[in-house]
Amino acid sequence: MDGVVTTREAGIGFRALVLALLALACGHMLSTLLRTVPAISLDLMASDFGSSPQALASLTSVYHFAFAASQVPVGATMDRFGVRPVSLSLLAGTVVGTLVSALATGPTTFVLGQFMLGVATSGMLMCPMTLAAKQMSAAKFGLWSGLILSIGNIGMLLSASPLAFVVDQFGWRAGFWVSAGFGVAVLIAVFALVPRQPAAHADDSSPLHQMAEVLRLGLSRGLRGLIALSLVSLGASLTLRGLWGGPWLMDVKGLTRIEAGNVLGLFTLAMIVGPLCIGMLDRKFGHRRTMVAAAHAIAALLLALLAAGAPHLAVSNLFGVAVMPSQYDLVLLILIGLSTSAQPLIFGMTRQLVDAQNTGKALSAVNLAFFLGAALMQSITAGVAALFGLPAVLLYMAFVLLVGVVLFWVYTKA
Repeated sequence: MDGVVTTREAGIGFRALVLALLALACGHMLSTLLRTVPAISLDLMASDFGSSPQALASLTSVYHFAFAASQVPVGATMDRFGVRPVSLSLLAGTVVGTLVSALATGPTTFVLGQFMLGVATSGMLMCPMTLAAKQMSAAKFGLWSGLILSIGNIGMLLSASPLAFVVDQFGWRAGFWVSAGFGVAVLIAVFALVPRQPAAHADDSSPLHQMAEVLRLGLSRGLRGLIALSLVSLGASLTLRGLWGGPWLMDVKGLTRIEAGNVLGLFTLAMIVGPLCIGMLDRKFGHRRTMVAAAHAIAALLLALLAAGAPHLAVSNLFGVAVMPSQYDLVLLILIGLSTSAQPLIFGMTRQLVDAQNTGKALSAVNLAFFLGAALMQSITAGVAALFGLPAVLLYMAFVLLVGVVLFWVYTKA
């Protein structure tokens, strides 16, 4: 059946598999939480370290580049050793990296903590994705990949108001201490719930060869269209949610920090609900390629409409107002959160294109593109914002999304 080991053949009951996937998905939730801890406490950390917030913010890119680079060895090791040992090792490393961050005394130790967390959390999404891909049919994987991403995105909610409360009450280090405790809990859950299994179709080639295979798969003709869209898909949503959404709402639309946070909170909820809804639609109707292309094209249009609501631009002029009200932005952001949630279907298409032996490597190649693209988009849009302003940032993201859709459509044509 599609070269996949079924739960019955693998000796795993469906209930046990679900519990294992939920435990591993909590690791992805921890990853999204840790990735955004500095955003809520950067000013306090900079004050403690005797640094400027801008200088410290630039150092957070270490996390994203370490995360992206680690996809190559993570994909190879999961296919070689299996999900359980890799996930336990990464969770242990995450706890250690979180403790290093909590005890940081300056920019140097902060960078060390960010590097360790980037490496250790790099497989938190791939572990449940790989287990689901190897144990479930293609139809079920589409639904579960959406559920895994939805659970993981809850970490962005935890890093908003709840984390802000912890930091306000107990200081910025408390955010890392709480995250470390959560990491220990997830480590125990994975140890207890994820079954011991030998890697299916274990690859006995050298580790270097296996890592090269991750890159080869990513550049192969079959995956090229998926990689092209992955390079801009997650980057657009994460850059908007984690970098420019707040300045857009506060500086361009005049919202207070709390009002902007409320709008971004609803945007985040759409990003949580969206993957699950897309997975359900995929299971019911199919047509993954069309759904992926259409959803991302709609997201590009919505970003352009968001930009056009700025003062004296097209939509504002059309309605005869100085600037479109924040309710306009709220509706568009929710729709953007829902439309960019087609990302799980890219994983589903990837899983269909490779055999079981290469599942982990292929999924990691796509994940590498997702997060490398996010890091690059954050860096590029910083320059765009400095030169041309925030509306140009949104238009740039809309343009690259459309380019990604076109390349995806061309390269995935049967």
